[in-house]
Amino acid sequence: MKTVRIKVYGKVQGVGFRYYTLRQANKLGVKGWVRNVQDGTVEIVAQGDPASLDRLSAAVKQGSPASKVKRIHVEEIDGMNRYSSFQVKY
Repeated sequence: MKTVRIKVYGKVQGVGFRYYTLRQANKLGVKGWVRNVQDGTVEIVAQGDPASLDRLSAAVKQGSPASKVKRIHVEEIDGMNRYSSFQVKY
């Protein structure tokens, strides 16, 4: 089990990006959350096996149909919390 924080830059707010991320995470069995940040980015905390997290990162980098992802930053973080599902935070 691994936990990562993904910061997504580009046109990623107001384009269905969080719900796209939710669908991808659920499909891959990844737990955690996604939220919009005031600076216009999207932040994701994801927990799962390394292969599933790599696939989630690739899907996030590709983006939802209406988004334009410029770049992502992925960092491994301390996985003290254990998530039971993947949620959209407001």
